[in-house]
Amino acid sequence: MSKLIPGNNKHLTLDDRLYIASSLDRGISFKEISKYLCKDPTTISKEIRLHRMTDTHHKGSFTNKNNFCIHRFRCKKRNVCDKLVICQGICRACPKCNQVCPRFERERCNRLDKAPYVCNGCPKKISHCSIPHKYIYDPYFAQRKYEEKRSSSRSGVNLSRHQALEMDKIIMPLIQQGQSPYMILANHPELNICVKTLYNYIDQGVLLTRNIDLKRKVKFKPRKNTKTGITDREVFTGRTYADFKALDPEYFVEMDTVVSAKGSGKCILTFYIPEMELFIARLLQRATTGAVRMVFDQMEKDLGTYSFLTVFETTLTDRGSEFGDPVSLETGIDDFQRTSIYYCDPMRSNQKPGIENIHTMLRMIIPKGTVFTNLTQWDIRKAVDHINSAPRANLDGKTPYQLALAKFGPGIMKALKLKCVEPDAVTLTPGLLKK
Repeated sequence: MSKLIPGNNKHLTLDDRLYIASSLDRGISFKEISKYLCKDPTTISKEIRLHRMTDTHHKGSFTNKNNFCIHRFRCKKRNVCDKLVICQGICRACPKCNQVCPRFERERCNRLDKAPYVCNGCPKKISHCSIPHKYIYDPYFAQRKYEEKRSSSRSGVNLSRHQALEMDKIIMPLIQQGQSPYMILANHPELNICVKTLYNYIDQGVLLTRNIDLKRKVKFKPRKNTKTGITDREVFTGRTYADFKALDPEYFVEMDTVVSAKGSGKCILTFYIPEMELFIARLLQRATTGAVRMVFDQMEKDLGTYSFLTVFETTLTDRGSEFGDPVSLETGIDDFQRTSIYYCDPMRSNQKPGIENIHTMLRMIIPKGTVFTNLTQWDIRKAVDHINSAPRANLDGKTPYQLALAKFGPGIMKALKLKCVEPDAVTLTPGLLKK
């Protein structure tokens, strides 16, 4: 891209391609198009030449749509291929005409050999053009080809067969000597790969070294990723963790889910207020955006819109698919904005450490591997009350319930269905839900 054009160095979008197509139809030059899109003219030229498509809707002359010879209209040659049996047909109608005729000259159009390289905006109507081989620029076709190329270019292994064999000559003997991939790469920086890449090469069979040759890897089971993330990236606009830090709220709520072991679709929707370490939880029958919205609506009805806004003014959560519709969560029953949703960065659970720590207390009562089939909301409330009634060193020996009661008052605490448990009755073991 030219240094004189203040572009943003981003790829062309569908809107850009739609503008290019409409500009070609109007006969606008590449230079004018590039000025509007803040791109270099060569970018527009490459885009059109790479993503133009052959127009197959218009046939060539006569009965042979593949005849590209410039003499095809007046040519009367017969039997050019010198068959033993004399052919009675005219050669210009034969599919082999262009391959065998010594007088063949390919008809070309200057619009296809130089800018604009396509038939868009041609003063001749395409249906009356005599050239059978045409090119057009379709923005939707160009966008699809761009997405396919972008996806394919990022898949596979960027390593030739020769490079893999040379790499294996170094790695395989050392693996057989009992060295780990980290040791090998630390002593051989010329390999120029990271430890994770080497493990991937071995796992994918790129090298002759196998997983069974590694001392410890065969002992570990593959990780299971059961939690799907949000696929629509537009929801993160204005809701990223950077936006949250720029806002720098003094008071906010962290939100997450605790999933059941295999055998149940239930999960626990959890809230944590770092200011007073207050823990709130609701049982969901399934981890979906609709189920989370129902919890928000019910809590707003119990609290009232103003009190809900007081408690859940700003909410920070992860990128789980159950939180993929922030607009419905932010919009109240009366179309009033009841909260603001922000998302942590991917794989950064440390950005909401409070709720991750409080989950360890929840797991004291509901251990990992527990199936939530027989779990009820009454069980969740009981566990939450005991967790909130445990004193904290960070709170100078006070309990989260005491601080929340002093800040919100008894009305909100009752609407949140939170109760106090006597100090000697607090139980943080699985036996709490068996009583």
